Amino acid sequence: MSSLVPPAKKRVWPRRHPVVTGLLTLVVLLAGYTVWTNTRPVRLSASTEIRATPAEVWRVLTDFESYPEWNPFITRAEVTSHDGRLEEGATMRNRMHDAGGDTEFEPEIKEVERNAELRWLGKVPPGWIADGEHRFRIERIGADRVRFTQSERFTGVAVPFVEGKLNDDTLPQFHAMNRALARRVAELR
Repeated sequence: MSSLVPPAKKRVWPRRHPVVTGLLTLVVLLAGYTVWTNTRPVRLSASTEIRATPAEVWRVLTDFESYPEWNPFITRAEVTSHDGRLEEGATMRNRMHDAGGDTEFEPEIKEVERNAELRWLGKVPPGWIADGEHRFRIERIGADRVRFTQSERFTGVAVPFVEGKLNDDTLPQFHAMNRALARRVAELR
């Protein structure tokens, strides 16, 4: 006696072209790498104590026109939007100098807390290649004394490849600027 049920058909998956499979694999790997680099930032930080009030340090820090006179790291800074007002959402044009030479960038100001904090975010377009969130923090630690901390948090797919350069070339400039800021504040007291 023969069975009335036809034999089950074997499911055949469509064949993908090797180029399409390779491209999909590459996209998945790049996406995973991008997520990984953005969750493992490179951080630089340098602090110094300055004999001054927070307002005195803030006044020098935000007097961008005088940067060429004293600042060895950020040799030019200006607010280019919001009628030149230093406020959240405004755009800046800055020139940074380190052992690798000069770099110009246009960060967006993310936080302005008078006499306490200035923070901006610079991006290498389109934004996931390398981002740097730079922060200046002024903390009162005594009646006539502050701790000034300059830090930056770098994320993006290119950052792991330049981590050594950031530590070797950029971090020393944080220290140089901090020392120069302390001298400038002392001169103006």
